[in-house]
Amino acid sequence: MESKIWLSSPHMGGKEQSYINNAFETNWIAPLGPHVNGFESDLQNYLNQDSHVAALSSGTAAIHLGLILLNVSHGDEVICQSKTFSASANPIAYQGATPIFVDSEKDTWNMCPQQLEIAIKDRISKGKKPKAIIPVHLYGMPYKIEEIHNIAKQYDIPVLEDSAEALGSTYNGTKCGTFGDIAILSFNGNKIITTSGGGAIVTKDLKLKEKAVFLATQAREKAVEYLHASIGYNYRLSNVLAGIGRGQMEVLDDHVAARRRNYAFYKDSFKTIEELQFVEEPAGAFSNRWLSCVLTPSQEIREGIRTSLETYNIETRPLWKPMHQQPVFKDAPQYINGVSDELFKKGLCLPSGSNLTENELNRVVSAIKMYFRA
Repeated sequence: MESKIWLSSPHMGGKEQSYINNAFETNWIAPLGPHVNGFESDLQNYLNQDSHVAALSSGTAAIHLGLILLNVSHGDEVICQSKTFSASANPIAYQGATPIFVDSEKDTWNMCPQQLEIAIKDRISKGKKPKAIIPVHLYGMPYKIEEIHNIAKQYDIPVLEDSAEALGSTYNGTKCGTFGDIAILSFNGNKIITTSGGGAIVTKDLKLKEKAVFLATQAREKAVEYLHASIGYNYRLSNVLAGIGRGQMEVLDDHVAARRRNYAFYKDSFKTIEELQFVEEPAGAFSNRWLSCVLTPSQEIREGIRTSLETYNIETRPLWKPMHQQPVFKDAPQYINGVSDELFKKGLCLPSGSNLTENELNRVVSAIKMYFRA
């Protein structure tokens, strides 16, 4: 059998080892150190927009701290995009709050502005104004930023921007991860850059960053003894992993370009197969194409392609199963128009790593064409 083609595997650029070696040589194996500060500075310079970044242990931790910084607590309600990974929604439950799931629109597959406003009005009519909105840049495609943020501003609800999949994406030239009152990033092993595990919280308010760092380091007060007046968390990124991140930042733009080439290759290769459709970039949007995804005519065909590719040792995955379909959130309020349900039935994520070779891409394309010829 030929070697495995993964959906999205880690891709080192070459300089990561030198940063790790430096951490060992200088004995900065303790949780924090100069690479954490350097990684945060690298991210701030990349994002611009006067961003302040705190490097954390995961994107999930970043969302959790973001909700705390927005004063979300027990009994509150938070609107969350339904078409997403569970890490967007789970931290709402950590805080004892209730997720309110809002469906997608067809242009970007992200949060539908119309459904968002319907949800806000209905929750307010029930006496429960949402405390925050969590839209997601799904698969690196910017959500409808102007519409979502105009609605949020109209109802005075802060936006916690989930940019876990969208580092390197832009809208009208501005980097995703800088639009929300607070934003989050992820550096999980399958993301466009990785620190093995890791994430970050982004804000334009330096005091909010400082509070995030305080909470992420067990909320230890400034005192000789270990003094705690608040509940804290062990959420900081380690110096060694931050060193990996510094090396990855040097090749981030290369990774974005490679993943966009993957998408262009697939789109061109399947231009004669009418059964396969791709999501295009709306005006102003630039997607990092973290994952290249196709829509098929039916769940049967989606599964046929997926299982067929398995026999060729090629990993694919259905689009995220919507949160409103998840058993753990079965009782959560939901404002659904059917779009995310259809996307889940028909959508498939193709191998998209920035380290895919031409031979591997051709293997994927050939296997899919074989399915349609069968």
